[in-house]
Amino acid sequence: MVTINVAVLLVVVVIWRLRRRTEARSRFDEKLTVVIVLALGVLLAPTPVGEGIVNVLGQLASGVTQSSR
Repeated sequence: MVTINVAVLLVVVVIWRLRRRTEARSRFDEKLTVVIVLALGVLLAPTPVGEGIVNVLGQLASGVTQSSR
């Protein structure tokens, strides 16, 4: 039996949708992409990968804040 991780599937869908030209997208298409990306964020947030992304972004934000002082 083959199992597929839903988060991996959503990453593939997001990459596939974002590769399209901007002119070819309708408003509905853009909204659907946003909903898919939000669902991907919800799936990744509680995982170690999601926590790692949050840590990296937090360090980046603190570095930018400290360099502006």
